[in-house]
Amino acid sequence: MANKAANAAETIKIEMSETTTPAPATATQEAEILAALGKRLIVLVGMMGAGKSTIGRRLAARLNLPFIDADTEIEAAAGMTIPEIFELHGEPHFRDGEARVIARLLDGGPAVLATGGGSFMREETRRRVAEKAVSIWLKADPDIILRRVRRRADRPLLQTADPAATVSRLLSEREPVYRHADVTIASRDVPHDRIVDECLDALRARLAAPAIDTASTAR
Repeated sequence: MANKAANAAETIKIEMSETTTPAPATATQEAEILAALGKRLIVLVGMMGAGKSTIGRRLAARLNLPFIDADTEIEAAAGMTIPEIFELHGEPHFRDGEARVIARLLDGGPAVLATGGGSFMREETRRRVAEKAVSIWLKADPDIILRRVRRRADRPLLQTADPAATVSRLLSEREPVYRHADVTIASRDVPHDRIVDECLDALRARLAAPAIDTASTAR
């Protein structure tokens, strides 16, 4: 009888271990990223349609940080939409306001900030981002960009006779500058959480891993 009871207990123990799903081992990774990040922000850069807002919201949720969309903040500050700013005042005026808003946001402490496609082209903004943030370039191919944005009317730069040619031109101008970002992640048609996981892995490698390696060496 004792042997049967022991065997039954062992069977239950084995079944529980096989059917219980362990919690994802991401808490430590995320804690390491936050500790290494300190007061800096995570800034997403890249072309329109690259997924900066979508990925940014999910990344912020995983890290328990506020999410900020720079375009939304610009519209709030101006009291009008971005297409209206372009139409009434022109692109140079918009870029000046964009730079001021991003500079203010970078002073606001830890957060995930999604920026407009052209904001990183300004040298002053790149310098501020380098000082106060860790930047991630979400790199998207032209066909993905066009498929995601061509039906939207809130993209002033794409209101042209040939949007595909415009995207190609913008990519050729901007990609050499986007490469200055700290981290590059390919934005493609896969589940959003997969891109977020890749961002977290890259952030940990960029931020936390060197500190861990240094600590190990010090011992």
